[in-house]
Amino acid sequence: MAEQEFDYDLFVIGAGSGGVRASRIAASHGARVAVAEEYRIGGTCVIRGCVPKKLLVYGSHFAEELQDAANYGWTVEKMTFDWPTLRDAVLKDVDRLNSAYTTTLENNKVERFLERAAITGPNTVKLADSGREISARYILIATGAWPVMPEFEGSEHCITSNEVFHLDSLPKRVVISGAGYIAMEFAGIFNALGSHVTVVNRSETLLRGYDESLRDRLLQITMARGIQYRFNCPFERVEKQEDGTFHVFLGGQPDPIIADVVLVATGRRPKTDGLGLENAGIALGTRNEIPVDDTGKTACDSIYAVGDVTDRVQLTPIAIREGQAFADRMFGGKDTKISYDCIPSAVFSQPPLAGVGLTEAQARQAFGNEIKVYSSDFRPMKNIFGHRPERGLYKMIVDATTEKVLGIHMIGPDSPEILQAAAIAVKAGLTKADFDDTVALHPSMAEELVLMR
Repeated sequence: MAEQEFDYDLFVIGAGSGGVRASRIAASHGARVAVAEEYRIGGTCVIRGCVPKKLLVYGSHFAEELQDAANYGWTVEKMTFDWPTLRDAVLKDVDRLNSAYTTTLENNKVERFLERAAITGPNTVKLADSGREISARYILIATGAWPVMPEFEGSEHCITSNEVFHLDSLPKRVVISGAGYIAMEFAGIFNALGSHVTVVNRSETLLRGYDESLRDRLLQITMARGIQYRFNCPFERVEKQEDGTFHVFLGGQPDPIIADVVLVATGRRPKTDGLGLENAGIALGTRNEIPVDDTGKTACDSIYAVGDVTDRVQLTPIAIREGQAFADRMFGGKDTKISYDCIPSAVFSQPPLAGVGLTEAQARQAFGNEIKVYSSDFRPMKNIFGHRPERGLYKMIVDATTEKVLGIHMIGPDSPEILQAAAIAVKAGLTKADFDDTVALHPSMAEELVLMR
């Protein structure tokens, strides 16, 4: 097929963070671009993920802030909470963002198809609703990931993070399956809003991949806040009762847990079902992901993939960078590559934790005993009037030979906000001496970064 015969220079499947960025940048370089999205423009992060989740976190923080207000001299009468008000405000902002993302595509003259698209060949896709077949010089897959629902009896009674934003009312009792970042974030939200929360996990580890000291501290604090844990307990079945509640039966436990909502948050899988990849000779990887090279190219020379569907790093900023790099490289003449080292990440638990670089365990595995670990274990000032004994913990992992900072990890109020700046220092390869030479900003929690011994 000659180049001029293609309907578009680029056809993008999926209008999430990566797909929208790639579409916009490619169009700005003069490419003829179209994008297909089966649900809503904006993708997981904007529509049913990071953004609405963070708004719920903000909303839940008021429970603690209002309780502390009296200690600062404020009188707050008739303190009540209305879930529908918060829920609807969050969903209204999702509508705003959906509109904003749509406008961005419109302003860049990217054609939009609000229906599912599947690949029918190396340069062709077919739209599910209209049945229209479209040709493109390049196809970019940016369909993201989808919550995993394990197979067990009664799983149809459970919800995932997709549905949790639409609950009719605030549940009195919530059982959460899983102990990853989604599970711990919603455990914190519901706990703060007054729900009784039980976290159930197949293993005894929460937040695998984060520094062990931070994980232990979060477990201690959340247990003190009333969250209950059942470790090494797989789900056996969930039974719906006549009164609308659920009985959750766990392996090795004689009595069920009674719940009003059962949230399954046991991970996310690349959303590759029904994409027609076999029609272009593309085989999936072992985790249902689309294998790609360092430019995002699949086994088919005309088809690329970015973001969570590749299962390299499931983070929105990475999808955005990959989408931009793809568009710049293919249509802007820029040989852009993505660096995947020193990626900061955060868990918006309560309190939140954040980290960048190597954890202590990872550093010891890589450097043996040739590392130094500095820490600061302190009580945040805001907790003093709140009469909470909760303590923050900051850790710095350093190469003992070069004094280069290998990683920074922290738990405590505003940790993600503080870590973003600290991540620049780690990415730049600064040393412990560089931190020590920086004057502390007092009084702040962030000053602990330059005071660690």
